[in-house]
Amino acid sequence: MVTPGYEGPYLLGIDFGTESCRAAIFDLRGNSIGFAATPYKTHFPRPGRAEQDPVDWWEALKASVTRVLDQTGVAARHIAGISYDATTMTVVALDKRGNALRPAIMWMDVRATEQATRGDEIEHWAKKYNGDNTMPVTAEWYPFKATWIKENEPEVYKEAYRIVDAPDWLTYKLTGEWTVNLNTAAIRSYYNGDHGGWPTDFFEHIGCGDVFEKLPERVLALGEVVGTLSASTAHELNLIPGIPVAQGGGDAWHGQIGLGVVEPGALAVITGSSQVMTGQSAEPIYGKGFMGSYTDAVIRGQYTVEGSLVSSGSVLKWFKDGFARDIVQATERIGLNPYEILDRQAAEIPIGCDGLIMNEYFQGNRTPYTDSKARGLMFGLSLSHTPEHMYRAILEAVAYGTQHNLLMMKESGFEPNKLVFCGGATKSPLWMQMYADVTGKPITLTEVGDAVVLGSCMLAAVGAGLYKDLPAAARNMVHEKKTIEPNMDAHEEYQFYLQQYMDAYPLMQELTHKTVDHIS
Repeated sequence: MVTPGYEGPYLLGIDFGTESCRAAIFDLRGNSIGFAATPYKTHFPRPGRAEQDPVDWWEALKASVTRVLDQTGVAARHIAGISYDATTMTVVALDKRGNALRPAIMWMDVRATEQATRGDEIEHWAKKYNGDNTMPVTAEWYPFKATWIKENEPEVYKEAYRIVDAPDWLTYKLTGEWTVNLNTAAIRSYYNGDHGGWPTDFFEHIGCGDVFEKLPERVLALGEVVGTLSASTAHELNLIPGIPVAQGGGDAWHGQIGLGVVEPGALAVITGSSQVMTGQSAEPIYGKGFMGSYTDAVIRGQYTVEGSLVSSGSVLKWFKDGFARDIVQATERIGLNPYEILDRQAAEIPIGCDGLIMNEYFQGNRTPYTDSKARGLMFGLSLSHTPEHMYRAILEAVAYGTQHNLLMMKESGFEPNKLVFCGGATKSPLWMQMYADVTGKPITLTEVGDAVVLGSCMLAAVGAGLYKDLPAAARNMVHEKKTIEPNMDAHEEYQFYLQQYMDAYPLMQELTHKTVDHIS
């Protein structure tokens, strides 16, 4: 709630995640004043496809902003700046008034597989972002989805005035201005300022060279001022027209900003159903097994590297829902978190789970293999193993997957000095210590667990001129609360099991692909 007598300035951050629209208000010291979330539905019309309705997004935004203002008592006139994020690779076809011509094609949608194969056929500088041309392109990224619309829904493509990523839809809705955000343009659309911007011939080879007619010409970096909140939108959101709106981008990279990882040195780890690992470099770095480095993606003049686990927390949820129903039912009766009980049980299991090793590739692998046909493995089972062993093996698998990505980055010269975490995994002391022990690196936790909306508010502060740049905002708004040091004896003990984890999938890859092809 607002401090009596304090009239701001306050900052409004908007976060469009996969499951809900969240609105949060922070002050200039990074203190959370209030938060509200409104869910919406994802539709799965066919296997491999996922869609959402932008009308639902807008209704959720109105509800969340109205609720957070009501709950906090912050007067609209005290909101000094606004910024926002959304899921990336969520492609929206719009008419001139910003109305959606079809449901948004979500980030997890992989219908554009055929179009993505064309990206693999050509050698091009654009693909340096794909592990320095060593990794397959993915059907998740923008140009392939845009091409799919052109080839499968030509009337929609022809009628579309804009075909943009979800953050750019929100830019227009808030301000009436059309921009491309440099963050997702670089990270998911191959925009590279060091090579002149858009790789037009690469897009032409894929089949959508004319999509640039449907992309705004104005490309803005995160935090740069788009414009001001329009009168019509201010009326719908119960805000004041004219509030500065700073360019927003992809949700994970707002999380990176909210963790204070805005200069070379640290790596942000954003945990959840999936996991993103992202950090900054002063020089371009390219190599096998990781994405990037993306030019100007977070801060102009810097380069952003990325690793990602498709499944992390989602595998734990799979175990909880399918194999720990008795614990779930028991904890519901007494008001406990079932994961806390599972953690206590897993803590009694030794490092390496008595020889049981799993991986987390339940929905494919994004890095280091970029293999949509990858699937989970479990080996070393014996009659002495219990469900508790399986649970701990999943925790270890995600930590191994994190270290595997870090080792691939290290081979190309990128080695962070610490890991800064946010998200659901930070609620587990056991898991956080495991991450530290497996990686051999200190883990930093910050005071604000919801780093994504904090990152949006930091961008709002920069756009409103309240801080001169993101490093200044980070120094004032991001506060470390705890450091977890690695146990180096445990680190050494984990090395054998880590190597087994890394060696296993390449040996099983061909058989895994055959099985996936057979059942698909």
